[in-house]
Amino acid sequence: MASNSFGNILKFSSFGESHGTAIGGVLDGFPAGIEIDYRFVEQQLKRRKPVPKQGGTERKEDDEVVWLSGLEDNKTTGAPIAFLIKNKNHRPADYDTLKNVYRPSHADYTWQEKYGIRDHKGGGRASARETAVRVVAGALARLLLQKHNIELLAGVSQIGNIKANKTINEFTGNDLQKSSYGFLDPHRDNELDQLINRLRKEGDTAGGVVSCIIRNAPAGLGEPVYHKLQAGLASAMMSINAVKGFEYGEGFNAASMFGSEHNDEFEKKNHEIRTKTNHSGGIQGGISNGEAIYFSVAFKPISSVHKSQQTVNTDKKPEKIAISGRHDVCVVPRAIPIVESMAALVIADFLLWSKTSSVS
Repeated sequence: MASNSFGNILKFSSFGESHGTAIGGVLDGFPAGIEIDYRFVEQQLKRRKPVPKQGGTERKEDDEVVWLSGLEDNKTTGAPIAFLIKNKNHRPADYDTLKNVYRPSHADYTWQEKYGIRDHKGGGRASARETAVRVVAGALARLLLQKHNIELLAGVSQIGNIKANKTINEFTGNDLQKSSYGFLDPHRDNELDQLINRLRKEGDTAGGVVSCIIRNAPAGLGEPVYHKLQAGLASAMMSINAVKGFEYGEGFNAASMFGSEHNDEFEKKNHEIRTKTNHSGGIQGGISNGEAIYFSVAFKPISSVHKSQQTVNTDKKPEKIAISGRHDVCVVPRAIPIVESMAALVIADFLLWSKTSSVS
């Protein structure tokens, strides 16, 4: 199996399955001398943990990180940083009835067709359990970005048919703590509670949208042709489980705008060249322009529903299925730190990449 690594200068590889002994990762190319704030890493992992009120699964893992290499006296050495997280609350027996059945909209059938074998226990490597190690790697990348005063913030802008009336551009980290869902309209938590409770009773699920903003990224990040900055961000976001769409700046709304409306006029501000507006989302020609970078990521409803559905088994015979076990009703609030982490890995990678480029 290929494609378990991500990045160019800063490369991250992950390993492990949902119901295996452990999951883990290796972060290579990370600069030496960066002090590691272990508490910060733990906080990021905690943000990813399921919360039943938000529609999260009842599976509870300690997510205690075991550091294997690349650190000395709490500082990075420049060597590959390897770590793992043991799976302690896995229950593979929950999936025995699914061994010979293809679950609708899961990776069961496609994996079987591609590899001739699959791990039916929670989706194996295709499970969102793998994203826990992305959060660890992303936390390290964020510690590096903090040295350059680069900030990342994500929040939920939609769950189901409930959309926020505000944008991520208007928020700070403290603002989003007012909502238990990380929602951009905190006063609508009651509506979200009602939606999640109804879906839980009906055995159904909901998707949504996570929006993210990156502030203080310098101008000049990105390559103009095949490694555009927005392409790197899109690739990272589309690699996250259940993601179905990505847009940056005005995104699809730009299609209905006129050029005179969408263009970001330049001006001199505090002895710097800035833009009066930011319809471009901080990226022009595939390269950051120094303005805030913002984008949104759409998540589909989780495919594991308790409602009865039609499918086929491995013998190609029709079969009815109602998935039991511990599954999220809505994964979107848990995706906030995952989106931030993948964005941090991309920006850190392009930042290190920019240092290898020469100015002619």
